[in-house]
Amino acid sequence: MTTRRFSALCHVGLASWLLAAWGLALGATLGPLDTVRDGTEKVLAILSDPALKAPEKKELRRKTVLDAVDSCFNWPDISQRSLGIHWRNRSDAEKQEFISVYTELIRDTYLTKIGNYSGEKVRYESEKVDGNYARVLVQIVTKQNTDIPVTYSLKRIDDRWLIYDMAVEGVSLVNNYRTQFSSMLDGKTYPEFLKELQAKVDRLKKL
Repeated sequence: MTTRRFSALCHVGLASWLLAAWGLALGATLGPLDTVRDGTEKVLAILSDPALKAPEKKELRRKTVLDAVDSCFNWPDISQRSLGIHWRNRSDAEKQEFISVYTELIRDTYLTKIGNYSGEKVRYESEKVDGNYARVLVQIVTKQNTDIPVTYSLKRIDDRWLIYDMAVEGVSLVNNYRTQFSSMLDGKTYPEFLKELQAKVDRLKKL
């Protein structure tokens, strides 16, 4: 699957990602699949609320969803997994800086696409729990009645389930970025790599 194809599918699957995020934030004592299902109607209400669709409510609408996402995504874990072998050579300060920049990149790349949600349906297929880890499989049903499988990988932290990866049609978000970052670092120093990453974030913020 090409990077462009993966990115497009992630945008289609964004609604489900956000639904999962809200469910995880509100239903910490539930199992992973039940948690996802429990929050669905609440997030749909945010996405569908006419009052929040007004231009002057754009930032409030976005912030409401981002707050929910931030509360249930394990950004440090996602960052470490995405940087791969290059993580271990980073200082503590560099790791914190990378987490900050990379988190912004993901949020601005995918979460700002929230306006693309147009009523796609979500079908909950299964959950598999193995100790403190779990996977939840859902199907995004598009307007063309096509199913797009999305798998969420979660880890239990205390009494909460936190997302550390998602895969669209079998293509992992973490693995996709790890491949991109590895390629970038093959021809650049780490400071040059981070500068380029920050430039991408800055460009996204201007869109």
